[in-house]
Amino acid sequence: METAVKILRELESSGSRGYYVGGCVRDRLMGREVHDTDIATDALPERIMEIFREYRTIPTGLKHGTVTVIADGENFEVTTFRRDGSYTDSRRPDSVEFTGSIEEDLSRRDFTINAMAADKDGNIIDPFGGRADIERGVIRCVGEPEKRFTEDALRILRGIRFASQLGFEIEDATAEVMHRLRGRLGLISRERVREELDKLLCGRDCARVLLEYRDLIAEVIPEIEPCFGFEQHSHYHKYDVYGHIVRTVEAAPADSLLLRRAMLLHDIGKPRMFTMDENGEGHFKGHAGVSADLAEEIMKRLRYDNRTIELTCELIRRHSDKIQSERQIKRMVAKLGADNFCLLMELKKADNCGKNEFVLAENPVFDGYAETARRLVAEESCMSLSQLAVHGSSIATLGLKGREIGAALEELLGLVMDGELPNEEEALLGYIRGKVNDNGQDTFH
Repeated sequence: METAVKILRELESSGSRGYYVGGCVRDRLMGREVHDTDIATDALPERIMEIFREYRTIPTGLKHGTVTVIADGENFEVTTFRRDGSYTDSRRPDSVEFTGSIEEDLSRRDFTINAMAADKDGNIIDPFGGRADIERGVIRCVGEPEKRFTEDALRILRGIRFASQLGFEIEDATAEVMHRLRGRLGLISRERVREELDKLLCGRDCARVLLEYRDLIAEVIPEIEPCFGFEQHSHYHKYDVYGHIVRTVEAAPADSLLLRRAMLLHDIGKPRMFTMDENGEGHFKGHAGVSADLAEEIMKRLRYDNRTIELTCELIRRHSDKIQSERQIKRMVAKLGADNFCLLMELKKADNCGKNEFVLAENPVFDGYAETARRLVAEESCMSLSQLAVHGSSIATLGLKGREIGAALEELLGLVMDGELPNEEEALLGYIRGKVNDNGQDTFH
């Protein structure tokens, strides 16, 4: 905060006006942590560069009036008051015109709660009633909603993201236009859709927003629409597939984007796999694999990185796996790693939170499985090839080569994890020697 004040003082001492604007003003009024401080000024971009010549500056977007000023290791976007031209790409104005009016600058912004400014002494400039909307818990467009959302379609997703993060209701006229113009979401870059969706999922009120604005969610993830209203006909479930999905997202830890995202997609393949038995009970055999495949397609389309896609889909693929023994836990930890195995247990617990209450009795069992995994790691139980008492060079002395060596080591690891062989060099080499003598090297392939 002290550094931000220093930026405003530098502007004022040069004869210019400067204000905090946008989200930082909103968050300070709400007592929320401020992550980014944006500043607006009547100084033109070239003048901003001159005023802050003793600082490091980056001409971030001179065409749109923005200069990034780096002070005390913090970045501040300093932007000239402006009015926007037309938005032919539904994302950014084709041109801007600089103005000397902070009120005019605020009038081009998306929602009233983001259309406030504050000077260095904390005096608020609020021409559109943003402060009152914060007190009422309302998200409302600045001016005509249709104009705001036609200018920039991303504002539709930003609206529901703010509703989720802040726990606010969206004003009726604003919400009506968001629903009506949802088709414009296809104009937004996939990366921006991903960013807004991720923020929405970790919001305090995500469940309500996902239910009320499900048509907007389906616009960016059309694969989820068949889940709407799809009854499960199962004694384990009390919600339709989408209702179940939403409750599991809410149940996942709010600080784990990975798990919340996995819950959104974990049952997306259920409608494709539905069958009903002669007793009227619904079944979804194989849905976990189908959901994982759909999740992979969706996440690639939204430009997630490969590592995130791989882990998310692996958790989804395994979310219905039955665990019945410590031997099985060892094998799963060997495949996933202990940390990811524990994530899988959290996912299973969140999944149960979207079912009938009696299923929740299973959740302490999952906690126990996670504790078992941590104990096995602490005990340095053999669950990887690197922990085996023999290595490839030892196996090679028995006449095996190339892939045969790898296959032999994998077999030994499985036997050790299952408790059928001790992790001792003599016993392991003896087992391989016996197989080679009895069946020849073609046993390992």
